[in-house]
Amino acid sequence: MLTALAIARKELSLYFTTPWAYAVLTAMQTVASFFFINSLSEFQRAQEMARQFGWESVPPQFRNLTDGVMVPFWHTVMTLTLFVVPFLSMRLFAEEKRNKTFELLMTAPIRPVEIVLGKYLGGLGIVTATLGLTLLYPVLLAWLGQGESGPALEWGTVLLGYGGLLLWGATCMAIGLFISALTQSQMVAALVTFSVLLPWLLLGNLAQSADEPMRSLIAYVSFSSQLSGLLGGVLDLQTPVFFVSVILLALLLCHRTVEAQRWA
Repeated sequence: MLTALAIARKELSLYFTTPWAYAVLTAMQTVASFFFINSLSEFQRAQEMARQFGWESVPPQFRNLTDGVMVPFWHTVMTLTLFVVPFLSMRLFAEEKRNKTFELLMTAPIRPVEIVLGKYLGGLGIVTATLGLTLLYPVLLAWLGQGESGPALEWGTVLLGYGGLLLWGATCMAIGLFISALTQSQMVAALVTFSVLLPWLLLGNLAQSADEPMRSLIAYVSFSSQLSGLLGGVLDLQTPVFFVSVILLALLLCHRTVEAQRWA
């Protein structure tokens, strides 16, 4: 485990010493801030309409900041994560192969499972940092929106929402790590990862037009359907079990791939 942690520290240091990671982080935060301000503006317009025409004139989700601002914002961050993580995971193995250091890594006295776990923990660290930066927005809402009636946000819902986003980011990174282990081209790894994640995320839309029992099956394996509960503040144990299962499967496939290439 100490070897895996050492590899994770190395990967994190590589992320934070290259301009590419900072460019991706900056781009994500810029786009996220735009959509956050847009959600906040819509919430303010709904509040003004409610004061003029009554609460019956506005959708119920605009009656509090958590449902009116944070929930739409989380769906935006979920979509941004879909675009960002493939570009963060693409280099984990592909860069080693391109730089001809993968063979050196394979001949080192390190087990494949330690290599896979180390690289995954390093990637998970950058994903956590990326999502952690967006915590600034609920903190600002809680600070500026504090009123006499109580807290501006429902922090239980906020924590569940960010838990869902972290599960989603961890799953994207695990799938991206596996695909990166299959190729030496970083761009191919990024594009294939995106091509796998996008249809998987959109399966929930397909479920709406399907008949039972196919509808329930498709909804269960859809990322968006599984995330909808957590992003809405509802905890269902099947959601973390599903995401952890996908993560473990992706890491197992990655381990098998690395192990096969070690003896190739």
